[in-house]
Amino acid sequence: MTTDFDNIDYFTDPSLVPDPHPYFDHLRAKCPVIREPHHGVVAVTGWEEANAVYRDTESFSSCISVMGPFTPMPFTPEGDDICAQIDAHRTEIPMFEHMVTMDPPQHTDARSILSRLLTPKRLKENEDFMWRLADRHIDEFIADGRCEFLAAYAKPFSLLVVADLLGVPEEDHEEFREAFGAERPGSRIGSLDHETISVNPLAWADEKFGQYIEDRRRNPREDVLTSIATAKYPDGSTPEVVDVVRTATFLFAAGQETTAKLLSAALRVLGDRPELQETLRADRSRIPNFIEECLRMDSPVKTVFRMARKTTTVGEVDTPAGTTVMVSPGAVNRDPRRFENPHEFDINRRNVREHLAFSRGIHSCPGAPLARVEGRVSVERLLDRLGTIAIDEERHGPREDRRYTYEPTFILRGLTDLHITFSGE
Repeated sequence: MTTDFDNIDYFTDPSLVPDPHPYFDHLRAKCPVIREPHHGVVAVTGWEEANAVYRDTESFSSCISVMGPFTPMPFTPEGDDICAQIDAHRTEIPMFEHMVTMDPPQHTDARSILSRLLTPKRLKENEDFMWRLADRHIDEFIADGRCEFLAAYAKPFSLLVVADLLGVPEEDHEEFREAFGAERPGSRIGSLDHETISVNPLAWADEKFGQYIEDRRRNPREDVLTSIATAKYPDGSTPEVVDVVRTATFLFAAGQETTAKLLSAALRVLGDRPELQETLRADRSRIPNFIEECLRMDSPVKTVFRMARKTTTVGEVDTPAGTTVMVSPGAVNRDPRRFENPHEFDINRRNVREHLAFSRGIHSCPGAPLARVEGRVSVERLLDRLGTIAIDEERHGPREDRRYTYEPTFILRGLTDLHITFSGE
């Protein structure tokens, strides 16, 4: 069946959700940078061109990075340089308070807080916690011989890893699981207002972290939260509590969401390719490369956006100031000019770490080292403790005709559920 990709609206057509890659290939074959016809968005599907956009903060603003062409803008762009307009209306743009939408120097300040957190020593302590946590979650479902992997492992594991990294006291971990819908069956604490939290769990997290930060500023301790609470900006000034909280909450939300998608993508590959399981069981040193190829093949972030601050060119496409530019990691990581046989999963791929799943430039994902370790630890312990892992054919169909459901969003790429079976230890 031939699809008329020229008339499909990438942002609204549900037919592209299960597999967007034929559409991305169609765009790239026409040109690695092309103006999408429905919303006037400049779509970047080429690796070189995407890398250039990521690194050029002079020409491109991140103020619309999340919502892209659907960001309600409080001004009409005028002229060939709209930097002053963006600055004047910054606080009226949705999500302006989060690091992902910031430009320098605000982004530099916000990111500096994370540098107090993502130290080699802290990451090593967090990895030690991961090994214990992986076993704890596996203990919860191993006796059943089957599970829905996102609910049983990927979501609670990624949530609690970031909670631990941020220094959330372990006695509060169950409360965080419950607030974000990742609790153990039958383990509800009963003290949370689920109706309110379900509307905006991040508002609940903001309040919790606000309490933590204020307490640590009043009563410093020898703990991670105190380190975050007492962090200074590069100029020596002290951040407002709300700014520290927003940095913590954003890392908490972004870290768990994307890592859960990575873990489920990795387990889908293992379940679909039992020969790969055997390869990794025989040689655990190949697991890091396996994780990188999972990131390349199924980048958890499908598209990100920039706004042209100044009239410029992207590739060879004229891009007036105010234009929305869409960079698609899902597409650029399968650019045949960069990756040989790009649609083939190849655990031996030599240049796999050139993928752009974690972006590049000042907005490169600060949690990338964390996600890589989460993937390695999880795959290692799951292979250690579960026998042959298989996709549940009652739920997803036979190997030659799988049925997987993906979240219906143009921003992220992730399974809604993944049912697996396995033998016990």
